[in-house]
Amino acid sequence: MKKLILTAMAVATFGFMSAQEEGIRFGAKAGLNIASITGDDTDDLDSRTSLHIGAVAEIPISEKFAFQPELLYSAQGAKQDIGGDDLVLALDYLNLPLMAKYYVAEGFSLQAGPQVGFLLSSKVKLDGDSVDAEGVNDIDFGLNFGLGYQLDMGLFFDGRYNLGLSNINDEGDSDNQNGVIQFSVGYKF
Repeated sequence: MKKLILTAMAVATFGFMSAQEEGIRFGAKAGLNIASITGDDTDDLDSRTSLHIGAVAEIPISEKFAFQPELLYSAQGAKQDIGGDDLVLALDYLNLPLMAKYYVAEGFSLQAGPQVGFLLSSKVKLDGDSVDAEGVNDIDFGLNFGLGYQLDMGLFFDGRYNLGLSNINDEGDSDNQNGVIQFSVGYKF
């Protein structure tokens, strides 16, 4: 089921790009994640510092507006101090952000859009040991807000916040969401 949804989303998002419209730019990006989990019983949790990496496409709609679908591997989760050791909940996703961009000045953009994430793995790590985490939803929905700056040569910088909208727990009564601050650098060809 997960593969079918992922395939359908990728085809829907990137399939229309084969028209070879002038102005469409493809690229890659990578950067820092500062991930957290919010909601019930999260007072003792700290953010997990990790990374994201993936592909982007920018499709101009007008002089000021563009659509930017992305496909990103994103390491998320949280950590907790247990007697001086970090207990880490490592949630790794394949995220598909669908960003609307508005250029307010030359190279400078405001960005917003929905995101769907597909869980790749969920682990609990402590002192070098790792076990599978149980009860994590396979799909995560969020809403992204951000800023970006792009140089004429194709180099770009983004800052973004992903507000989790769906409960990441598949079991129990707890209601928890992902929250991720992302800083990216990338290049569009």
